[in-house]
Amino acid sequence: MCHGNICRSPMAEFMLRDMVKKEGRCEEFFISSSATSTEEIIGGIGNLVYPPAKAELEKHGISCEGKRAVRLNKSDYENYDLFLCMDNNNVRNALRIFGGDSHGKVKKLLSYLGSDRDVADPWYSGDFAKTYSDIYSALTEFLKTE
Repeated sequence: MCHGNICRSPMAEFMLRDMVKKEGRCEEFFISSSATSTEEIIGGIGNLVYPPAKAELEKHGISCEGKRAVRLNKSDYENYDLFLCMDNNNVRNALRIFGGDSHGKVKKLLSYLGSDRDVADPWYSGDFAKTYSDIYSALTEFLKTE
């Protein structure tokens, strides 16, 4: 998850879907992404993936066609095994939405690399390749543990 669900988290969602498909592990996972804010959801309809994020995925042969931003809900806590956050603010917001994390399901994505660093935020830097690299490295390690 990320702040708006139009850059980092949909990139991670579709990258992980592609990775598990290539490994023949689709049945092991239900993969989704969400926002911790409502900024990209207008009139109940979420915005599409930010065009530069979509373009970065397409460079790697990954489609995110049709994805629209959705917001994390309190009820999601019972429906998912794990919540991978892109940064400390997402962790804080997820814990606020959930009212805590009694089962230890909320983690920073880069923790799978042994890092407390945030996934590079392309919204501010414009560096979608760096974001892709951060996510790819962490997801590769994540799949080794799951």
